[in-house]
Amino acid sequence: MSQAIAGSAHRIAVVGAGIVGSCIALELRKRGAEVTLIDRDEPGHGCSYGNSGAISPASVAPLAMPGLLSSLPGMLFDRESPLFLRLRYLPKALPWLSRFLLAAEPEAAARSAARLAALHAGALDRHEALAAEIGVPELFLRRGHLHLYPDEQALAKDAAGWRMRESHGFRAERLDRDGIVALEPGVGARYKVGMFLSDHATIRNPLRYVQAVVRAFSTHGGQLYRAAVRAIVPQGGNRWHVDSADAELLPAFDHVVVAAGAWSRSLLDPLGLRVHLESQRGYHVQFEGAQGLVSRTVVLADRKVFVTPMEEGLRAGGTVEIAGLSLPPDMRRAAALERVVRETFDGLVGVSTTRWMGHRPCMPDSVPVIGPADGYRGLWLAVGHGHLGLTDSVTTAQRIADRLLDGAAG
Repeated sequence: MSQAIAGSAHRIAVVGAGIVGSCIALELRKRGAEVTLIDRDEPGHGCSYGNSGAISPASVAPLAMPGLLSSLPGMLFDRESPLFLRLRYLPKALPWLSRFLLAAEPEAAARSAARLAALHAGALDRHEALAAEIGVPELFLRRGHLHLYPDEQALAKDAAGWRMRESHGFRAERLDRDGIVALEPGVGARYKVGMFLSDHATIRNPLRYVQAVVRAFSTHGGQLYRAAVRAIVPQGGNRWHVDSADAELLPAFDHVVVAAGAWSRSLLDPLGLRVHLESQRGYHVQFEGAQGLVSRTVVLADRKVFVTPMEEGLRAGGTVEIAGLSLPPDMRRAAALERVVRETFDGLVGVSTTRWMGHRPCMPDSVPVIGPADGYRGLWLAVGHGHLGLTDSVTTAQRIADRLLDGAAG
């Protein structure tokens, strides 16, 4: 049975004001629904705050790729490995890890890539249009992404990922050292081979982007409510109660969209709704005020580090740490990012830095869950976007709105 509703006739709560939830709230409100956007923090201050700003439709290769098993020793024992699992968290991570390993089987990885490619389709044009619509066109930088390797052997290690991109229609231009320097003169001599995806983009201040989305949502008459959501509880008559410290201020809702990132399980598990979600903790270091060192997103592919020209400086982000939501950050990982960037680019002597850690909400197969929750009328999921929440936020919003308001399939 369709869950579609007639726009303004029903109340909708969107839980989570990161880039995904904020885009969903704006899209629903623009189509006439009565929407309340709820988050415990200011909009955009979670994972959306610290990401690398990449709009990357060619990122179709899931994190779990064939050959993953051989990387497990590094995951467990090399603290600076791009993919690291804290040993003390291993018992809790085992159910997710078992599914992660299954997702790395060749046929499973190929299915994930196809689903990701379909979700990414049109992301560049949609974000360019959204940035103009909400009054921040200067944040959208469409100058491509440059992936760098020290030599042919390093590139060969990523061959499967590049073949997967190509199979979905993404063609990269191969560059030698002269070609790299022509695009980015500041790149150090270590990098001699480049792969350039010319039609990719960067959001130069992800926090300000989310804030602009929420401001547009409010301008359209949407309601923003700051509170920690403790539970979502089904009520009679197919309605939902959102339990918070100020619950009496919230009405009953006909529909609830859960877009609470890595914390979504705390709302779904009590309902008996199992989503195999894990935090993949990411770190960044930002060089304050450093401008002009790169003019586009540059990926130090051998070290899995994204270097991005932000409004307020140069940001280097990356790494995956599986350690759950409660263990303290290990800022040695951010320090490793800083060391790599200082080794790669001149001009950073004496530049001060800030460091950050955030929680990416990841599914074992890297494919987010988007749509109605089976068996729970009025409950919708937009969770598990992992490294690609920014890329897929606008498309996710359109998919949710199409199905919730119009009853569209897919």
